[in-house]
Amino acid sequence: MEDCIVVGAGPAGLTAAIYLARFHLSIRLFDCGTSRAALIPCTHNHAGFPEGISGKALLARMLAQAENYGARRELACVTGIERTDEGFVVSVEGRQFRARSVLIASGVVNNRPDGIDDALHARALREGVLRYCPICDGYEVTDRRVAVIGTGERGTREALFLRGYTADLTLIAPEGAHQLDTQDAAQIDAAGIACVDGPCGGYAIEDGRLAFDTAQGRLAFDSVYPALGTQVRSELAARAGAKTSSDGCLVVDPHQRTNIPGLFAAGDVVKGLDQISHAMGDGGVAATAIRNYLAELKPLRRR
Repeated sequence: MEDCIVVGAGPAGLTAAIYLARFHLSIRLFDCGTSRAALIPCTHNHAGFPEGISGKALLARMLAQAENYGARRELACVTGIERTDEGFVVSVEGRQFRARSVLIASGVVNNRPDGIDDALHARALREGVLRYCPICDGYEVTDRRVAVIGTGERGTREALFLRGYTADLTLIAPEGAHQLDTQDAAQIDAAGIACVDGPCGGYAIEDGRLAFDTAQGRLAFDSVYPALGTQVRSELAARAGAKTSSDGCLVVDPHQRTNIPGLFAAGDVVKGLDQISHAMGDGGVAATAIRNYLAELKPLRRR
């Protein structure tokens, strides 16, 4: 019987693991190896790293810190969570583990543009011609030629945000004609953002730019931002009875508690800013709440 099982080893899960291990709690951390943070070639937003740090390097440092205090990480996918009288049974690829509490830190997955294979996607991210977070790296595209693949409210919102970094900006519909209402179209026009219909396809890196076909022919950009939404990985908790919002995020209180006693959630799986620093803050809050929850079940006293 573990004190806590943490599902997900991104910034939220690893921060929680560090806290929980330093609370002298027995924890087990399951990692399916697909944290979005690992895709970041270099973040310059993370405080304390003035020269920047890659997502993989940051996660490796955080894991080493957690393991230094006794946390155990296993590369495996959690397939089920069941509430019991004693806590939870967590199913992991045919095996079962018991825990008094569970923290869901499984994150989200960005929707990719259709037609980009894994190898090209990885290279494009590495070279900075494909980006997903204008809050994180909009600074890096200052005064560059930039495109947003998207339409409607989401595409408009992302394009207007990026307009603060560059005047050379194009909003491209992923499929067919744009779906912009009168207000969105007026904002795009007032901002001087070019509008191009799709469909998009034939992606390739050409002369250091990401190039692809559109309704106006083949275009190339220094950086491209897909604004196609995300898939929230909340299904495990939802199947266990946890409440979700209309967009699939887990609903928690200010202490990261779901509606199920002993089940907590932190990071991008909870509606937030999709930022490393925000996820880490969630992880710290959740871990402290978990410690206090366990102390209510049975006093935590050092022998």
